[in-house]
Amino acid sequence: MEPIHDSLIDFVGGAPVPGSLDVRWIHGSPSKRRNTDPKIQVHAYDPHTFILRQSKTVSFEAPFLYLLFGNERALLLDTGATADPELFPLRETVDGLLAQWLVQHPRSGYELVVAHTHGHGDHVAGDGQFTDRPATRVVTRDADTVRSFFGFGDWAQETVRFDLGGRVLEVIGSPGHHEAAITVYDPRTGLLLTGDTVYPGRLYAPDFTAFTATLDTLVAFAESRAVTHVLGCHIEMTRRPGRDFPFGATYQPDEAPLQMTVTQLTVVRDAAASVAGRPGVHKFDDFIIFNGPCTSALPKLFARALASKLRLSLAALIPRNGHDR
Repeated sequence: MEPIHDSLIDFVGGAPVPGSLDVRWIHGSPSKRRNTDPKIQVHAYDPHTFILRQSKTVSFEAPFLYLLFGNERALLLDTGATADPELFPLRETVDGLLAQWLVQHPRSGYELVVAHTHGHGDHVAGDGQFTDRPATRVVTRDADTVRSFFGFGDWAQETVRFDLGGRVLEVIGSPGHHEAAITVYDPRTGLLLTGDTVYPGRLYAPDFTAFTATLDTLVAFAESRAVTHVLGCHIEMTRRPGRDFPFGATYQPDEAPLQMTVTQLTVVRDAAASVAGRPGVHKFDDFIIFNGPCTSALPKLFARALASKLRLSLAALIPRNGHDR
């Protein structure tokens, strides 16, 4: 049955429309006992675009998820790091947002597409919450399914369109971090959603040749579009240039902003090109590049994480009158 629309929303005129990133993201607590963060934070960028963040108390990964509404369907991009709906009520949260949106914009036959920026476990764990949901398509994580669903012909050399019903997204194959990684551009808001390819944190690039080619593609793409913000799926950098939070951190006060600029995207591209012949870990002001598997760096990464957890555990034993929220 064709969807029945009470009123079609114009997702084209006047784009990109303004949105709000005036938000303090939940960033964990020094003690689980004193945690007051919700399991999922929901922020309305605009009435048809929502950004969700998973609590660091539930998973230290604390990924960001994106929910975009069109006239005929909505797209949920990523499902987080936790499968258990009791710990991470993603389906309940998304259903609530869909119901609220449909009250304001009544229509029948409305669909939900669940897809992913890439297939790593902290972005697909909640898929099972949607497997029995009516009028829902869950796009599995494997590269062949991703390419087939979005209609790619020449993977990583082609931009394809995905229509939510008047809100036509542009999807770019973006391998390097993961073989099935994509980047999604929304002309309506100007948001460029880059997953784990570009974000203020540790950029892991096991296939560095593909990674640098993807960055070249993204910079060229962004220079030809009205990009308002580059939004990835994590924050791992502090506001101190070149300083990240320890791996596995469950408390991240004074985080760097989630949003990056096209200028910063270009800096990532140039930085990656500058270290292309040097496997290993390379620190820059707003991000850290891991060129290749970097197995020799893992012991130091885990040791720093362990030391950080020990400091937090000791601090939790000391009575305090308050703590940073």
